[in-house]
Amino acid sequence: MNKPPMEGIYTPNITPVDAKGRVDEDTLCAYVDWLIERGVHGLYPNGSTGEFTRFTAEERRRIIDVLMKHVKGRVPILAGAAEANVRETIEACEAYGAMGVRAVAIVAPFYYKLGPEAVYQYFKEIADHVSVDVTLYNIPLFASPIDVATVRRLANDCPRVVGIKDSSGDIPHMMRMIAAVRPQRPEFSFLTGWDAALVPMLLIGCNGGTNATSGVVPELTRAIYEAAQRGQWDRAMQLQYRLLPLFDAMIQQPEFPEGFRRGALNRGWNLGQSRQPLSAEQMATAQKTQQQLSLMLSELSQWLPDIAPASTMQNAKTVNSSALQADASDDFIERIVREVMQSLQG
Repeated sequence: MNKPPMEGIYTPNITPVDAKGRVDEDTLCAYVDWLIERGVHGLYPNGSTGEFTRFTAEERRRIIDVLMKHVKGRVPILAGAAEANVRETIEACEAYGAMGVRAVAIVAPFYYKLGPEAVYQYFKEIADHVSVDVTLYNIPLFASPIDVATVRRLANDCPRVVGIKDSSGDIPHMMRMIAAVRPQRPEFSFLTGWDAALVPMLLIGCNGGTNATSGVVPELTRAIYEAAQRGQWDRAMQLQYRLLPLFDAMIQQPEFPEGFRRGALNRGWNLGQSRQPLSAEQMATAQKTQQQLSLMLSELSQWLPDIAPASTMQNAKTVNSSALQADASDDFIERIVREVMQSLQG
């Protein structure tokens, strides 16, 4: 029996590192608690934002094991399972499947740029030999691209392939994939990894996203998704325009994902330094980004509580959460519209 599609915002969480360069498991658990409390629909550890290539295979498995035991089913986990070759990727998939993850995400082959037939054979070999659902991961910036015909073939030939996470930001490409696959596989999940186009991607039919900004402003990405689910596209686009400058500031930081680490730091989460060594000049650039983000988030902090899930306010007071969120969000949107109009008139 087919499982329902993966839907909502899955956070590709940053991997906290302590002062000695080790995975900081306590901070990792506290950080994902914070994300869940603020409404993310799922977690996506060992992704690009989690810097999976900078950790060992043993560390990657430990990260998933720690999260599965800590989260205890509160939200589903999509585990990044890419390794350097097919055999080790299959072993990782089986290990994560035994831990109980919802699915695994596998990036197309990286380092060697492969053609469509080789990409198809790579994923088919994995899908035919694992007992866990597989999500394709298309990120042409870092790996071999996955074209529409290959996605269609894998969806038709491999029942274990249940979705794709696409970080190209290419809206027509996503539309073509949905048109090619959804008529035959309505349960197939389409997730966007490009935050700058989250609302347009939801509009054309994506089920959700794996968005790095949700690790910094989970309240905002959740509000965007919920507005889209209600068909409130004007509201969703206004929120998208609030998300865009934050995303741009973080993604344009030269050493990805350092900008997102700096964003999290401004929300109170010191997730340590990346294992990628940085020069003094690079650190200075990161510090400037952090200061820029501080100003943005200071302004956003005035209304983020208004759109936070009701569960984050339950300890403060008991209210009709639906009415509270609607009223607060309506006021917020009105403020945005006024600001946009003022800026246009100016």
